Amino acid sequence: MKKVRFLAMALMLPLLTSTFTSCDDLQGKETDSLQDQSLSIEYEKYELDNGLNVVLHQDKSDPIVSVAIQYGVGSNREKKGRTGFAHLFEHMLFQESENVPQDQFFKKIQDVGGTLNGGTWQDGTVYYEVVPQNALEMVLWLESDRMGYFINTVTEAAFANQQEVVQNEKRQRVDNNPYGHTGWVIDKNLFPDGHPYSWQVIGELEDLQSATIADVKEFYDKFYGPNNATLVIAGDFDRDETKAMIEKYFGEIKKRQEVAPLEVQNVKLSETKRLYHEDNFATAPQLNMVWPTVEHYTADAYALDFLGEILSDGKEAPLYEVLVKEEELASEPIAFNSSDQIAGKFRILVTANAGVDLDSVEAGIEKAFDRFEKEGVTERDIERIKAGLETDFYNGISSVLGKSFQLAQYDVFTGDPGYIEKDIENIKKVTKEDVMRVYNT
Repeated sequence: MKKVRFLAMALMLPLLTSTFTSCDDLQGKETDSLQDQSLSIEYEKYELDNGLNVVLHQDKSDPIVSVAIQYGVGSNREKKGRTGFAHLFEHMLFQESENVPQDQFFKKIQDVGGTLNGGTWQDGTVYYEVVPQNALEMVLWLESDRMGYFINTVTEAAFANQQEVVQNEKRQRVDNNPYGHTGWVIDKNLFPDGHPYSWQVIGELEDLQSATIADVKEFYDKFYGPNNATLVIAGDFDRDETKAMIEKYFGEIKKRQEVAPLEVQNVKLSETKRLYHEDNFATAPQLNMVWPTVEHYTADAYALDFLGEILSDGKEAPLYEVLVKEEELASEPIAFNSSDQIAGKFRILVTANAGVDLDSVEAGIEKAFDRFEKEGVTERDIERIKAGLETDFYNGISSVLGKSFQLAQYDVFTGDPGYIEKDIENIKKVTKEDVMRVYNT
């Protein structure tokens, strides 16, 4: 049994820290600067009478088309005691609808050589398909049927089945997985009780077990209508024919309840919190330091992204120099900012080497902070990160599916599918003074 430790420290901002393992490798890539680059995605946006936002992007490089529908509902739309509904619907909407029999959604797409899936996170839910261009009409019919004609197929038996599926998923991925409860411990203590980010996307088992058909229907009626969604089609299609098909299949769906915009709910800690979690599945102790920060698309959020890269990315980064090269306390310290729709957090995550205690890791992080404060940020650091982010942008929109996701997210979160140009401009504006400012804040 390894001890998982969480620490919320009053260093710069009050902070939350924890111990657990596993995080994506964050690597900056050397390439040309964003300074003189212009990147955009051509698109057409319009709105149906029922409120559905439609975004069209033509890309005739391959005879395929991508369809993505993003709904403005994630776990941030749930309430305490009724968590896990958005993730539950991700499963349920693949089952059947009034005109699509049980399990036929997957079969129909796969039979034409297409791929499909969906995903739910704190701030949204997305469903997508990539198919040959001649299968576009079938996809639009399938997606419209589950948007407009799904809920009447939800029986007690079907609901109970998906409840069990989600509960089993939680047992596998969270309850019986190394460090599976770390996110739960962090968010429960970083965000106040009732905050939309204070629970996990997968929800609480007791909430799922106590949910009723009436609860499910009310949640669906409020958040899964056309007026809370953006439909993006990208790829090789005829514009006029596609518009006619969209009107044919989606135009008849009735508008549902109005969904009020979410308000920003950034948080502050009045004092440092130190938390410890014993994990029977952990193989090594890990320390997390977590600070509450700000929501996405703000000036500070961009600068915090740079800060995370500078602190931990590369062999000259202060966390790497101290913890890996000099002290040999860890092999891969990671620092990163997560600014989301209504709040954010900055996190340092360090898995200790064998035989290393976490007090030594914490002391090493403090030493790295001291070094960073003395050495500061160089223009070379700023340009390197801008170049890496440019590479990430190009990689992210290298496929029609990537373009679909990007256009949908920009539309849902900013109201502007073309926000990519502003996004890049905001990255280009970040200076070394901005990075030091958010560090000190």
